[in-house]
Amino acid sequence: MERKEASGPQPIGSILRQFLKESGLRRPSGDERVFRAWSDAAGTAWKERALPASFRVGQLVVEVASSAHLAELKGYHGEGIRARANTALGEARIKKVVFKLKS
Repeated sequence: MERKEASGPQPIGSILRQFLKESGLRRPSGDERVFRAWSDAAGTAWKERALPASFRVGQLVVEVASSAHLAELKGYHGEGIRARANTALGEARIKKVVFKLKS
């Protein structure tokens, strides 16, 4: 499949995202461990609806599929998933989880 080249200047963020996607380069392994722990702790009910997006200085950002899921995670399930993920990591690495709607 041939990729179309964009004409004119492009935002550097878009170019970098495309490069990383095509190159197969991944996030640092520490982030991957946190993401995997979150997904495992979330279980099948939340695994596809609440995807980890970034992790920095103890704060995990999780993108959520809908506003109903966002409310349910914030009000009921988020802290339990965070606690199970930290248990799986063997340390309290995830200090805070920020949920946001997937754009």
